[in-house]
Amino acid sequence: AAVDTRVCETVGCSSEAKLQCPTCLKLGIQGSYFCSQECFKGSWATHKLLHKKAKDEKAKREVSSWNLEGDVNTNPWSDYRYTGKLRPHYPLTPTRPVPSYIQRPDYADHPLGMSESEQALKGTSQIKILSSEDIEGMRVVCRLAREVLDVAAMMVKAGVTTEEIDHAVHLACIARNCYPSPLNYYNFPKSCCTSVNEVICHGIPDRRPLQEGDIVNVDITVYRNGYHGDLNETFYVGEVDEGARRLVQTTYECLMQAIDAGKP
Repeated sequence: AAVDTRVCETVGCSSEAKLQCPTCLKLGIQGSYFCSQECFKGSWATHKLLHKKAKDEKAKREVSSWNLEGDVNTNPWSDYRYTGKLRPHYPLTPTRPVPSYIQRPDYADHPLGMSESEQALKGTSQIKILSSEDIEGMRVVCRLAREVLDVAAMMVKAGVTTEEIDHAVHLACIARNCYPSPLNYYNFPKSCCTSVNEVICHGIPDRRPLQEGDIVNVDITVYRNGYHGDLNETFYVGEVDEGARRLVQTTYECLMQAIDAGKP
């Protein structure tokens, strides 16, 4: 669509912009001006995140009037074709704040949750060799992450929602002067990932209570002194069937064999 004279929003380009992203126009996103199709295509990898954020915010607005204390559990994506029985239980509780005295990763306050340091490393095949100081920093943060995961483990039982687990994780991170790494990473809304049953990974904690026979993976990452400690564990909720036990046990054995193979 033709617009009044603007400056191209592509990083490093200051040319006159006479084009605007048509999807942004439909979604009501302000700005998004480009000088050419080439600049637009070159910015697409990051620009398309604006579309996702706008759609997510629209879904949040649609559920904002729902009663968090009531019995209503709504799936904002009812038209999505799911592969199993699990469904989202919305609305989510508001994003929990992190005290200002806690060191934050570079994406924590980014409007799209993007990490500039991570973007700078894309395309490189170089693997950093850690110094003894780096290794000690990793030992410390991974030990703290294990403590937080143990807190989450104590929460796992039938009737507890994954949002309640997330709340406990958030408080445990703050108590250890750690930033919960998932929070706002590409706008992820919670402080840990909880993947129930058929959810492969990175599930968003919500209002669904855990049920007898579920399995739930809790993925914890904490950030402290410039290092991320990342680990996860899958838990049984009460008595589970043989298929679930075999899945968890086989996965554990695969992990142990991979660790044994990881050596100079």
